[in-house]
Amino acid sequence: MLRSPSRRRAAAGLALAAAVAALVWWRFADSPGAVPTGVLRPDDPVVLKRGEQVYRAQCASCHGADLQGQANWRERGADGRLPAPPHDASGHTWHHPDDVLIRITKEGVAKAVGMPDYATNMPAFGDSLSDADIVAVLSWIKSQWAPETRRHHDDINRQAQQQSPR
Repeated sequence: MLRSPSRRRAAAGLALAAAVAALVWWRFADSPGAVPTGVLRPDDPVVLKRGEQVYRAQCASCHGADLQGQANWRERGADGRLPAPPHDASGHTWHHPDDVLIRITKEGVAKAVGMPDYATNMPAFGDSLSDADIVAVLSWIKSQWAPETRRHHDDINRQAQQQSPR
């Protein structure tokens, strides 16, 4: 029997944590590797500071210090691969919901889009960046977009959530 108030609070806290864990498991158990849409945090200064650090260290060498991407990014090079696209409004990053952007970053393009033979220079960062770092860098990228572009991306996330099987 739980006699002390601190033991009752601890038991209640454990029960709540178990309920939340069960809900999260239920929501994502049938879609391995899935992450919810709408998880980017472009207004959180702590997340953005980390995101900019990660971007500068891991992404800027290909995607550009100002998110501008590589030249002729829509045309395949001699190696048959597309150059790194821009992450500013001129690119297509904002056309994808959060879960797709996270999967591309974490798993690599080929796996994320289900095309195992797709040749790309974009590495999978799942072994070198934490999920929190991936969300941070994508949040920082989104924070750089104009308000209208961010609203469009939010709409894309809402549409993706509505099309979710649950």
